[in-house]
Amino acid sequence: MEQIDQINLDETQSLKPPTAFQFMFDSMTKDMKFVGMFTIIYGVLNCLTIIGAIIGVPVIFIGMRIRESADQFSIFRATNNASAMRAGFELQGKYFRIIKILIIVYLILIAVSIIVAIALVGYLMNRLMQFPQT
Repeated sequence: MEQIDQINLDETQSLKPPTAFQFMFDSMTKDMKFVGMFTIIYGVLNCLTIIGAIIGVPVIFIGMRIRESADQFSIFRATNNASAMRAGFELQGKYFRIIKILIIVYLILIAVSIIVAIALVGYLMNRLMQFPQT
C-alpha cells in the first residue's frame, strides 16, 4: 500500500492522444511487413523451378530487407533512436535498389520475348506462304 501512495498523479503529465502521423507511421510499418512477407512467399514460389530461382532468390532477399526496415522503424517509434531510423532508411533503400534492378530485368525479358514471338510468327507465316496451293 505504501507504493500506491507514492504514485505521482500530476495533471500536467496527461497522456496525449496519437496524432494522424503516428497512425500513418504504424500503418506504414504494418504494410511494409505485409509486403515483405508477400514478397518472400512470391520468391519461394519462384524458386520451385530452376529458372525461376534466378529471380526468386533476389526476391526473397528484398522481402527480408523490407521486413527488417519495418522492424527498424518500429524500434525507432518505440525508442526514438535515430540510428534505428537511419538503419530503416538504409534497408529500405536497398529494397528499392534491388527491386529497381529486377524491374529492369523483367522489362528486358519481356522485350526479348516479344521480339522472339514476332520473329517466330514471321518465320511461320513465311513458311506457310511457301507451300504450293492446291
